[in-house]
Amino acid sequence: MPSPRRATIADVAAASGVGVGTVSRVINGAPNVREATRSSVLKVIDQLGYRPSHLAASLSRGTARTMAIVVPHLTRPSVVMRLAGALAVLDEQGYDTVVCNVDTPQQRDHHLAALTKRHRADGVMVVSLRLSRQQLESFQRAGVPLVTVGVLAPGVPQTITDDVTGGRLATEHLLSLGHRRIGFVGDTAHRISATNLGFSSSQRRLSGYRQALAAAGVGYDPGLVRRGPFGPANAEALAAGLLALPDRPSAIFAASDTQAMGVLTAADRCGIAVPGQLSVIGFDDIESAALLGLSTVRQPLENSGAVGARRLCALLRGERVRPLRQQLALEVVRRASTATFRVSRPPIRSGSVRPGRGGGRAKGNVSCTGQPCMRRPEKGNVTRRPARQCADALAGNWR
Repeated sequence: MPSPRRATIADVAAASGVGVGTVSRVINGAPNVREATRSSVLKVIDQLGYRPSHLAASLSRGTARTMAIVVPHLTRPSVVMRLAGALAVLDEQGYDTVVCNVDTPQQRDHHLAALTKRHRADGVMVVSLRLSRQQLESFQRAGVPLVTVGVLAPGVPQTITDDVTGGRLATEHLLSLGHRRIGFVGDTAHRISATNLGFSSSQRRLSGYRQALAAAGVGYDPGLVRRGPFGPANAEALAAGLLALPDRPSAIFAASDTQAMGVLTAADRCGIAVPGQLSVIGFDDIESAALLGLSTVRQPLENSGAVGARRLCALLRGERVRPLRQQLALEVVRRASTATFRVSRPPIRSGSVRPGRGGGRAKGNVSCTGQPCMRRPEKGNVTRRPARQCADALAGNWR
């Protein structure tokens, strides 16, 4: 069935009983229009669902064109890097950019609805937010060019990476170093709902972790998988639970670099040397990962934003964008936080101290004593600082 014809400015003028020039002045907010006429024209615009061409209007006024980028949790490092790549391209192409931050489903729905209304933006990029069929149809009906980055969207140009493959790469790296008891720290799985944005990357990375273990003939142990709300503090507590196990993992895969930082902190507080006693790998390769010497799976965050922006600009030029789904490559970046597995010494009895370590892990409980080690990534040396108890982590009292 052919889609209904879009209303034109001539249709609005005819239905309002005024000239096209008057409708144009109303749209552009010109002062020389009577208030009664302005109200009448705006009412007809809403009734007909007319959406003025922001591009044509901006060109006629000699003003910059505008793009909108809708992102979740603007302060997260991975989002900032994607946004930086997109902004660089759009600025180069002469666009002004409006960034819409989303922390809740209500904010998402508000921004997306506003961007399909008249005179809002020439084009829209949505980053990492899943869109419903109704939302996609709204953009199509409104004639607003749309691309996505980091999320699938049927019928829309999308720039993505494969999280399952990434999870497999991270786990295969640890397996190649001889590790077999490999923990996982990630996000709690939530379905998209009225109260949740429904992020699923952590779940897909967990699937890759399980695939890699199965391919290597290593049994999946659900006791080595810890999931909770996103954030380094929560990851600290989750990792502390793993490190308190009688047969603790020799390596941990964290579903993001931010969570990997929590794992490193947990190991430090428990006096567990990284990478000598524990290997840690993250995911993303945010800027601070290199500073910390964190091994990680690099996804091209900045480049994905740039690629998405270039594809959006191509839509605005009337070009056919193919392929619709553009998948960017992932790679493992090995740094100082992962090392070859070494068989550890027998567990130390409570009260005894491992020579040269200044402390040990109490057998059978979560307390750590002595002064934990904190890696100096560039040389793998350690410095010492006052200890905290692992029990503090499990109680959520780390500050």
